Amino acid sequence: MKLLPLLLLLPFLSLAQEKPGSENYQTILRLDSLVFEEGFNKCNYKALEQVLDTGLVFLHDVAGAQDYKGFFEATKKNICGNPNGKPLRKRVDGSLEVYPLYNNNVLYGLIQSGQHDFYFKEPGKPEVRTGTAKYIHTWLLKEGKWKLVNVLSIDHKAAGPIAD
Repeated sequence: MKLLPLLLLLPFLSLAQEKPGSENYQTILRLDSLVFEEGFNKCNYKALEQVLDTGLVFLHDVAGAQDYKGFFEATKKNICGNPNGKPLRKRVDGSLEVYPLYNNNVLYGLIQSGQHDFYFKEPGKPEVRTGTAKYIHTWLLKEGKWKLVNVLSIDHKAAGPIAD
C-alpha cells in the first residue's frame, strides 16, 4: 500500500520532461547553440557573454571548478587558443532532455541534460572523435533573458566506437 501514492504520481512525473516540439525545448536548442556552436566551436565570445551569468558555477569532473572568469580564461586558452587545431563539440542525437522549473505556475528556469561527443580538428585533416561526456545545465530567466548559472560536466571518457 505504500507504493500506491507513488504509482499514482507516475503519470504526472512523466509529463515533466519537455517534448522536442515544445517552446521550452526549442529555447534550449537555441541556447545550447549559442554556448556550444557559437562559443565553443566558433570561439564567439560575444555569444557566450550573452548567455553566461556572471555568477556562473562550472563543475567539471576532470578540470575542476571554475567561475565565470575562469571559464572564459580556460575557453580562450584550451578551446580557442591551440595553434595546432581546434576542439569541437557535437550533441549526441536523441540525448537532450529539458525540464522546466516553475514557481507558482510561473516559469523561472530550465534544466538541460544530455550527452555530447568531442572532436579535434587539425588544419587540413578530418576531425577525429576524442571523447564523450554528459552535462547538466541550469538556466534561469533573469530580467527577461536566459542565463546559464550552473554547469555540471561529468562522466568524461576517451573516445570508443560510436554506437549505431
